[in-house]
Amino acid sequence: MKKIIIIFTGGTISMKKDENSNAAVPAMSGKDILKLTPSINLAADIHFLDFGMMPGPHMTPEKMLELSRIISNKVEIEGYDGVVVTHGTDSLEETAYLVDLTYNGSKPIIFVGSMRNSSELGWDGPPNLIDAVYTAISDEARDRGVMVVMSGEVHSASQVTKTNTHTLDTFKSKDFGPIGFVDNNKVYFYYNYTKNQYIAADKIDSNVDLIKCGCGMDDRLLKFCVDSGTHGIVIEGMGRGNIPPKMVSGVEYALNKDIPVVLVSRCLMGRVLDDYGYEGAGRELTERGVILGDNLPGQKARIKLMVALGYTKELLKIKEIFEKNYY
Repeated sequence: MKKIIIIFTGGTISMKKDENSNAAVPAMSGKDILKLTPSINLAADIHFLDFGMMPGPHMTPEKMLELSRIISNKVEIEGYDGVVVTHGTDSLEETAYLVDLTYNGSKPIIFVGSMRNSSELGWDGPPNLIDAVYTAISDEARDRGVMVVMSGEVHSASQVTKTNTHTLDTFKSKDFGPIGFVDNNKVYFYYNYTKNQYIAADKIDSNVDLIKCGCGMDDRLLKFCVDSGTHGIVIEGMGRGNIPPKMVSGVEYALNKDIPVVLVSRCLMGRVLDDYGYEGAGRELTERGVILGDNLPGQKARIKLMVALGYTKELLKIKEIFEKNYY
């Protein structure tokens, strides 16, 4: 029987409705959750660690890196066959992606959460957790990097995102779809997928800002970020990767101070590319030194820039980390 450790960080899966406020709050430890999931011990030799009882928005990049180090220690030194992490769904994709970028092992690392708390009918915590454990013990789950298991689907941490505020099947990989599914306590993978990016960062730089474009925006927010001491900026541009012309001077202001600027799209699907040549378009921006962020959403591009800055301050190396064709 394989030895699996479940690391509990909090989130809705750990919540109950408070009698006074009638609102969901963190209330259950890992031990409490496992008591409500008794059949889970049939799958593996289960151990657990209480990392915290944090709602998703309370997670920080520094805690994400701490969690990544704990995970690496559990599999590389303590010999666990796989790791399952319960997490609040609001920031699950960001933590899973940071761990994916900084974990260099071959054993399965699975993130999981729930959309309903334990006081609600149809609490999806236990079935999601059981699916995650069965994925973690699968031999076919090795060498695939960090994965997210929710609502019976298996997703790559590099692609998955939360798409709906309340539905159980909220986690989707918009460009490529799920990489597998769990059926009758067995995981099936649709195609061969192996992790292909690792950033050997021993620290992160969380002083990175995220700006989303809208029609008619100017350079004020960009200049404010620079003047406030930001170390990096991610811009969610329009369409293929374009910004309003009045923002260009703010981008130039940042680049002239050697602050990396990464450009992604606010669109739900597709990658950015510098194939438009008008003022504020991708070609002008890349010629000035803007880095393209492929198909990453803004929140993940920000995580990646934090990790990249923890690894190097050289703009050319950061550009390579983002623009090398990993897929």
